[in-house]
Amino acid sequence: KSCQKPVDKYIEYDPVIILINAVLCKAQAYRHILFNTKINIHGKLCIFCLLCEAYIRWLQLQDSSQNTDPDDLIRYAKEWDFYRMFGIASLEQTSFFVGIFIALWWMTPEMLKRKSDFILLLKALLLSTYGKLLLIPAVIWEHDYTPLCLAFIKVFVLISNSQAIRVTLNLNRILPWFAIFFGLILEYGVVCLFQKMEWDV
Repeated sequence: KSCQKPVDKYIEYDPVIILINAVLCKAQAYRHILFNTKINIHGKLCIFCLLCEAYIRWLQLQDSSQNTDPDDLIRYAKEWDFYRMFGIASLEQTSFFVGIFIALWWMTPEMLKRKSDFILLLKALLLSTYGKLLLIPAVIWEHDYTPLCLAFIKVFVLISNSQAIRVTLNLNRILPWFAIFFGLILEYGVVCLFQKMEWDV
């Protein structure tokens, strides 16, 4: 009833075409994936994306402390820096999602009355972070433009998040971006807190 159509046209489409349309951030493709498919990979996808992000951060941390001594590399490999980066990435993403939920609950409390609404929105947000998988080719094909690629990946993930919120709650285009902006502010606050604690983020 939210799309005002008699049937979901993507039911007849090949999964590859649906995936391409989702990558192009088409609302109908998101609606089909969220409401008319039984995808249950939200948790696994989230963990995998966080591992990719933690690896990028750990690699940058490793590059900033280059040392050619083999003993030092072995010692470095045994450290818990990767797990620390994973924890920081997890806390940042959690704070980002919490910021989105707070903003949406404040702006449209009638949309998030039931627990099922929160769960559906959380699943949509987790699925819409699939753009972080692009971090893998960014690492494999490392070159001088890697920071620019990482910025583009971040923008793509934010656009996907916006579409997921819009489709899940049937909102206009402005409210999801306001919620994302509030989530980014909260995430930035967590980053600043870590920097005050003198952690490398």
